[in-house]
Amino acid sequence: MLRYPVLLFIPTFLCLWLAAQAGIAFRKRRPLSDDEREDFGVVQSATLTLLALIIGFSFSMAISRYDQRKNYEEQEANAIGTEYVRAGLLPPAVGDTVRSQLRKYIELRIRFYRTRDEDELEQIDKDTSQLQSQMWATVQSAGLQQPNPVTTLAVAGMNDVLNSQGYTQAAWWNQIPGSAWGFLVLTAICCNVLVGYGSRRDHVAKLLIVLPLVISVSFFLIADIDTPRKGLIHVSPQNLLSVQQSLPGK
Repeated sequence: MLRYPVLLFIPTFLCLWLAAQAGIAFRKRRPLSDDEREDFGVVQSATLTLLALIIGFSFSMAISRYDQRKNYEEQEANAIGTEYVRAGLLPPAVGDTVRSQLRKYIELRIRFYRTRDEDELEQIDKDTSQLQSQMWATVQSAGLQQPNPVTTLAVAGMNDVLNSQGYTQAAWWNQIPGSAWGFLVLTAICCNVLVGYGSRRDHVAKLLIVLPLVISVSFFLIADIDTPRKGLIHVSPQNLLSVQQSLPGK
């Protein structure tokens, strides 16, 4: 479900609501005495505070990863645009070949950001890897034939293009671990049980829908931001598109 955040909301809400109802059932079987309620309030407050902190940290982690993916998209665009210019430092035939390859490459990178289909993504990765090998072989050959500072600039620029793609891929794989999600859900369940158990009257049970709802929305938002391809919030390849439109000879 973490791969499809939309599917996470309803099961999480039902689970947390049932946890609150279980707390109410426990309270009916063994009510809190007045002496116990003060100590129970301390435990309940501490648990809710812990849950709030964990949700806040998780949201911060998801946001930082989202910002990282956006920054790497910008770096990819800059690296491709710079190498397209530096291709003019290579011999004319080689430079034309490199520029033609870069136009194909930037199209693949835009498709990488836009696709939501796993099969298409697999094909894009294969085509990207193959094209990267071809681009490196092209500039490597030119660099070996004319080993001078001018061609070195073009070779270094191609190295930046390849490295930026690797950094982007690593950022897209970097998500909140499943074990952290498990601890987060377990803490949320405990909190809802405690809130249900600490309720004083049966008619208050209708208000216990609020906490499961708020927590479920928070989980959904965190999961959506942390899921770069299946969520509703996506990194748009706006910088790559801008560079593509500025490339001559398309």
